[in-house]
Amino acid sequence: MKKFYLFAIVIIYGCQSKKTPADLIISGGPIYTMNATNSIVEAVAIKSDTILFVGSKADAEKYKDEKTQMIELKGATMTPGFIESHGHIMGLGYNELRLDLMNIKSYDEMVEMVKQAVAKAQPGQWILGRGWHQDKWDKKPEKMVKGFQTHEKLSEVSPNNPVYLGHASGHAGFANAKAMQLAGVNQMSIESLESNLGEGGEIIRDKLGNPTGIFNERAQGLISKYIPENTEETNAQALDLAMAACARNGITGFHDAGASRDNIELFKKFKTAGKLKSRLYVMITGGDRNLIQSWYKKGPEIDPRGVTIRAIKLNCDGALGSRGAWLLEAYSDRPGFFGMATLPMDTVLKTSRDGLKYGFQVCSHAIGDRANQEILNRYEIAFKENPGVTDHRFRIEHAQHLFPGDIPRFGKLGVIAAMQAIHLSSDRPWASERLGEKRIKEGAYMWQSLLKSGAKVINGTDVPVEPINPIASFYASVTRKTLKGEPEGGYEPEEKMTREQALRSYTLDAAYGAFEEKLKGSIEPGKLADFTVFSQDIMTVPENDLLKTEVVMTVLGGKKVFEKQ
Repeated sequence: MKKFYLFAIVIIYGCQSKKTPADLIISGGPIYTMNATNSIVEAVAIKSDTILFVGSKADAEKYKDEKTQMIELKGATMTPGFIESHGHIMGLGYNELRLDLMNIKSYDEMVEMVKQAVAKAQPGQWILGRGWHQDKWDKKPEKMVKGFQTHEKLSEVSPNNPVYLGHASGHAGFANAKAMQLAGVNQMSIESLESNLGEGGEIIRDKLGNPTGIFNERAQGLISKYIPENTEETNAQALDLAMAACARNGITGFHDAGASRDNIELFKKFKTAGKLKSRLYVMITGGDRNLIQSWYKKGPEIDPRGVTIRAIKLNCDGALGSRGAWLLEAYSDRPGFFGMATLPMDTVLKTSRDGLKYGFQVCSHAIGDRANQEILNRYEIAFKENPGVTDHRFRIEHAQHLFPGDIPRFGKLGVIAAMQAIHLSSDRPWASERLGEKRIKEGAYMWQSLLKSGAKVINGTDVPVEPINPIASFYASVTRKTLKGEPEGGYEPEEKMTREQALRSYTLDAAYGAFEEKLKGSIEPGKLADFTVFSQDIMTVPENDLLKTEVVMTVLGGKKVFEKQ
């Protein structure tokens, strides 16, 4: 009888100790888990698209059988998959199809690029592009009106082709004479056209009343409605290019800030066809009220492995570069001008109430301190009216310039600050011209102050406003310097993130910003096997070497979607 019991115990113990074989084991470099103890491990074992084991290499190999694939990191560093918390996925794709003006250093360079495009185009064909920013140019044009270039040089090289070039911020555009002619914009029509814009739009004109070619905020629609619509084919091509760009840059999750009905259908087609290389968390564009109402009726659609639709994006003010950000005090370099609201605050309040009622997160674009304050006020009213909804995770997108007294309200109200650290590197050198040093130092890019308030700060690039490269935004987060490494010590260094905070902002906290922290954002058993592999250890490498880091591999659901050759 004793022998029988002993035999039974051996069988039971043997069954319990037998490991589920892994499809993939990754080891050979430091692996930052971002779990509760922020541990660093040697190996990860994966089954299907899910993490099976995290720990030592010796223990991971207990999950190995003859079919298990092995990936050797060769000293590279692995983290949870990076999540772009605020970008525009179709804009990313179309930036690769059109003129990319992000890196030009002068107006003359812009004109030359358009001249070359005109030489290849048919007469009457639109020339489109995006990415210019006059405050980042090394050389300013001789003639400027309200801080912007004028169209004459551009029109001279493109007399027969309408041209429209979007500002890097997306909040202004630059048209040539042909485009304005097609849109009926001239000295005689401007006042009539502006009066029909409603709140939040401006056609910039010179002293004689002539249009300069700059269309700010809602005025952009006067030109854009004449631009031929994108086709299904070009949309699919753009999304394909965007997915490839995400994979190259280690982005395994992407929060798309403002998708149309057609965009959403395309995203679903890509998911069905297995063509997604980054998981999408979608904010429905607030500009289509019928679309929003239709989603209220059917409720959120949650698929963390593919495409989730459970948020609404509201555009509430403009950008600092175009002086459209809505401020409490006038612009330092444009006295008497405060920027503008681009959406009535009553709409923000109604959408907040409806979001809480129907289960949708509200994500409001706000750059200026007044826009942030007004939105926090509307959120607070809606929260007080709905005390039963405690996990709303409403967001303010950008939260770039804050009134100091509003900073603690983010933590108190549980409002997420969806910020893009790279904007500091790009904007801080000229932002003081707009706001003055006092406002900059007390309320701009306040990452550490927001974190200390108890708020979540989540990171990204606002692509195509900035390149999608997360290494640049990580660098900005921990140094508060320009990408040239200036100034020594960084701008307002007390607001730097630690490297751990910066990594969280791109991983676990970014997942929290989409209600997905139980499946994404850290390397733990049961979570999705999404990883970013870097050429060097971003947590320990000297600050001056951070920007030399490259993404060498991207893993989505246990499958390599990118490997640097």
